[in-house]
This record gives sequence, C-alpha cells and structure tokens, in this order.
Amino acid sequence: MAPVVIAIVVAGFGASGLVRATKAHLSGVNRIPSLAAVLSPPSDVVENYLLVGSDSRANADPSDADYKAIAGTSVSGQRSDSIMVLRHDKADGSASILSVPRDLWVKIGDGSKAQRMNTAFSQGPEVLVRTLQRNLNIPVHHYLEVDFAGFKDIVDSIGGVLVCLPGPARDKYSGLYIPRGGCNMLNGQKALAYVRSRHFQLKIDGDWKLDGSSDHGRTARQRDFISSLITSAVKHVAKHPLAAGDVLAGFASELSADPALDMADMIKKLRPVADSGAKSYALSTTGDNVGGASVLRLTQESDAVLAYFAGTGPIPA
Repeated sequence: MAPVVIAIVVAGFGASGLVRATKAHLSGVNRIPSLAAVLSPPSDVVENYLLVGSDSRANADPSDADYKAIAGTSVSGQRSDSIMVLRHDKADGSASILSVPRDLWVKIGDGSKAQRMNTAFSQGPEVLVRTLQRNLNIPVHHYLEVDFAGFKDIVDSIGGVLVCLPGPARDKYSGLYIPRGGCNMLNGQKALAYVRSRHFQLKIDGDWKLDGSSDHGRTARQRDFISSLITSAVKHVAKHPLAAGDVLAGFASELSADPALDMADMIKKLRPVADSGAKSYALSTTGDNVGGASVLRLTQESDAVLAYFAGTGPIPA
C-alpha cells in the first residue's frame, strides 16, 4: 500500500523540483542487505514489487489508543499482516496488484517443511521472498515493507480514507468499531483496524453477522481499501498542493526495502497508477485442514493469474 500512496502523492505534481526534493524525503528508508542474494534478476517483461505490511510489535506505542490490539496479544515477534505483489508492465506501464493469502499452505524457503505463508515472513524477509518465488513461480525483483506505525502515518497524512459499508462494522480482536453504515472517513487508527480485521462482523437487520470467508474477505477488503486510498490521496494532494513533502517525510522512516530499490525510479514508473489505477487480482484457493488448523491451498484456476505475474502469460480474463 505504501508505494501506491507515494506514487499518487508525487503524481499530483509535475514540477521537477518536487521530484528532486522527493529523493531527499525518501533517503531515510531502511535497507535489508540479505535480500540482495534472493531477488530475481531483471526481466524484459515485468518488474514485480513484493509489498508487505508488517505487524511487528517492536515499534508499538503504549500511548496509542489501539496499543492493546496491536501489542497486547500472546503473539510476539514479527508477522506479515498483508502480502501483495505489485506488477509493473514494462511494455505499457500499467500496474496490477495480486493479494497473497497469509494462510496459503506452502513449502517454506528452500526446505521440504510446509507451513502457512505467514510463517515464512516470521523467519525473515529473504525467506518470504524465496517461499513466494518457489511456490507461486513468479519472480520478485524488489521488496518494500511498511509497519503498523508507518501505515497509520500514511492515512493520517492524507486526512483519512473514505470507506463505505452496508452497515455498522466491528472486530473485537483488531479493535475495529464503526457505529454506522454508509461512507465513513477513517483515521489511521481505524483504518489499521479495518485492514487487519480477521474476525470482521457487519450488523445486518439488528444482528451481528461474522464474515466467514477468512482471508478471502480480508484481502478483498484490503484491495477495496487501496482503491479508496488512491482516491483520498489524489483529493488531498489537489486540495493541499504543498503537503506532499510532509506526507513523504512522515512515513519514509517506517519503510524497509531491498538495497537496489531506487525509490525515485519506482515512483516514476508508478505514476500512471494515479490516472488509470491498478488492476486487482486474487488467487483461486480451496479450504483445507492440516493438524486442526484451517489453511488455504491453490487451485488450478490460479495458473492464469500466476503466469501473468510471471510475465509468461496474457492478461487473465
């Protein structure tokens, strides 16, 4: 999500001076040297960015209203809260986004042991890259990660994001509570609770109904949120044309990337997203149970989408 917002903010301006200033604002991005050895070599067809939303508890602020929801759980360490692949087409400049379920059952790294996709990230970004490339057979050329604090800063820096729902919504685990249906402007805290929600409930005809679609519903909500995020960012930039630098400076320090990722170059390539948006895709999966745990497995219907993201197949129907 973070690189999409960066592209949108900068795309609102055509002045070269702002582009040069952008490089300075993004100089604080943390680099992960170990990724250099596992990323795929450049392709003539596509450039894939692995985007990860991390729920590391390390930077959770005890003074935040949602601290308990973020850090006050029995889970320690670092997990991926969202995994997406952003595909940049080198021929026409278009962009596409693929959601990767955290509960996808895969072989971890280069080994034979199978676990959920999320387990790979808990062992390090380089293990996640190897796992995704091996199991989905798509290349990963660059890596970009944003943590909780960074995500909230992104949303707050553009004045919030509009989310429209058919009724009140809640998730007691993520701290989400939206008291009324319709379109609501979510601040960073509420937006984070919304995109993290794994026990999402809507109030319909007076009763709370649980979304039983697991990661499917969650990733669908995240894709819809990205669309609204783009719209909100464009409107904010148009209304506050001098705020772009503040937006970038506000969350650049919360980003981590591979050593070779040129942030300014990425922004330039993703500028068309501001005008035409990004196509959104989901993997076709089926539910399964492994050792009492609910997991997802890929089905053959995912082949066309994966071939497209690998640069070996046409745009899926």
